[in-house]
Amino acid sequence: MVCKLTDNKIDKRIAGVSFLARGYYREKEHAFTAIERDLRENKVPCVVLLCGSEDYLIEWYKDALVKRYVSDAVRSIDLTVIEGENLSFENIRDSAETLSIMSERKVVLIPDFLPAEGKSVKGFRDSDIDRFAEYISEMPQGSMIIMTAREQEDSRRRKNKIKAAVEKYGKVYDFQQLSEKQLRGFIEKRLKVSGRSFHPSLTDMIISESGYGNKAVEYRLYNLDNDLKKIIAHSRGDSIKESDVRAVMSASPENDVFAMLDAIGRNRKDEALLLLHNLLDSGTPAFNLLRLITGQLELMLEVKEMKEEGMGPEEMQKTLGAHQFRIKKALSASGKYQLKTLKKILCEAYEVDGNIKTGLFDDSLALEYFVAKL
Repeated sequence: MVCKLTDNKIDKRIAGVSFLARGYYREKEHAFTAIERDLRENKVPCVVLLCGSEDYLIEWYKDALVKRYVSDAVRSIDLTVIEGENLSFENIRDSAETLSIMSERKVVLIPDFLPAEGKSVKGFRDSDIDRFAEYISEMPQGSMIIMTAREQEDSRRRKNKIKAAVEKYGKVYDFQQLSEKQLRGFIEKRLKVSGRSFHPSLTDMIISESGYGNKAVEYRLYNLDNDLKKIIAHSRGDSIKESDVRAVMSASPENDVFAMLDAIGRNRKDEALLLLHNLLDSGTPAFNLLRLITGQLELMLEVKEMKEEGMGPEEMQKTLGAHQFRIKKALSASGKYQLKTLKKILCEAYEVDGNIKTGLFDDSLALEYFVAKL
C-alpha cells in the first residue's frame, strides 16, 4: 500500500486539532459551575435548557432543580412531566400557567425534548415550535420550564428557535466534558464520600485507566461513576488500593492502543499484533479501533510538533484542550518516533480508513495488514 496523501493533506485531516493548537482554544466556565452559583444565589431563570454531551450532569442537575423548587409534600401537584403522547404546546402552556400549591415554583419538566435539539417530533408541529419560542419570552415568574436535550454531532450546526429563545430569555446550561481539574474533583469527592482513605496518586491511576477525554471512546461520567462505585465495593478495610483499581478497571482500549503504538515504535511487531488481536477478540469493533489509532496518532503528531516548537505539557494542554494525562502519554509514545515516521504512519491509517469505507478491504484484515507492514 502506497500512501498518496501529502503533508498538506495530512495537516488538513488534523485541522480540528491544529486549529486549537494555534492558540484559539479558550477555557470557558463549565455549566456545572454556573448552575451551582445560580442555585446558591437563587438566580436560576424561569426557563432553562440542560443539554450537552454529559448525560450524567444533565440528569444530576435536572433532579437538583426539581428538588430545589418543588416541595416533596406536593410533588405530584407542583411538578408536571410532559413527554410522549402528552407533548404539545397547549399542555406546556396550560401546565406552566397553573399556580403552585406550596412550592416555590410550579415546575414543568420536558425530558429529552427533541425540538430543543432542532429535531422534529410527532405531535409537535413547526407552528408549535414558533408559538413555544414566543411563549418563552412571556413565561409567568412563578413557574419554571426545565427542558433536557442530548447533544448530537450535528445539533450545534442545526437552526434551533427554541434554544435561541432560551438563550435570550432564560439560560442554557451546556454540560460538556470536564477539565482535568474538574475531573479530579469529581473522582476525589466520590472516593471521600465512601469514608475510605486513598493516596492522591490513585486519582491519576483512575484517570489513566479510564477512557475519559478521548472523543473516540464512548466513556462518560456515567461510566466513570459506575467504575468508582465498583472500586469502592471491591476495596476492603479502611483504604482503597491500586489493586482495587486494577481489579475493576481492566486495561481500556485506549491504553492498549497506546501500548500497541509504543510496541511499534520499539519495533516489536509481534507484541503489537498480539495487542491488536486481544482488542479484536475482546469485542472491540475494528472500525472503532481504527478511530482510536488515528486519534492517538494525530495527538502524538501534534504534541511532537509542539515540543519541537518549544511548548511544554501545560501549554499543550491549554491549546489542545486535552487532558494532561493524555498529553503525557502522547509525549511518551511519540518520543519513539521520528516526525516523518509519524506522518507516514498517520497517512497509512487514513488510507486504511478510506479502503474500509469503500469496501476494498475487510476491516479486521485491513487493520492486521496495517500493523504488520509498519
